[in-house]
Amino acid sequence: MPRLTINTPVGLLTIVERGCAIKKICWSTSQKNEKTKLLLGAQKELENYFEGKLTRFTVPINPYGTSFQRKVWNSMAEIPFGKTATYGQIASTLHTSPRAVGNACSKNPLPIIIPCHRVIGGNGALNGYTGGKGLKTKLFLINHENNS
Repeated sequence: MPRLTINTPVGLLTIVERGCAIKKICWSTSQKNEKTKLLLGAQKELENYFEGKLTRFTVPINPYGTSFQRKVWNSMAEIPFGKTATYGQIASTLHTSPRAVGNACSKNPLPIIIPCHRVIGGNGALNGYTGGKGLKTKLFLINHENNS
């Protein structure tokens, strides 16, 4: 699968392409660069996001997950830039538990593009983020969106 590693304010991110869509984004320590049109498009969108010029991603995505995980990820994708939703709010719309939503969030293969960082605890706590440097990365992304 073609992949491209880019430097971002939250560390090195590797974007993985499969077929005609972005399949995965992960924090990485190794750089591998295959510059396909799709990967370069995803890179540009991520750069624009971090520059405060992009609030909604349009690059084609196809994350692998269960039908339930995909429902949760679709709900997360609807949280507007600069806003947050609680695990409980998402759970309520999907008729499930906040814990099940949290579990699906933890399996999100496309952090930032599918904005799991916008999901917070019911008491407003920033919890449950495993990407990059954990809660420090989540706080950075939320502050970035609030200040853009």
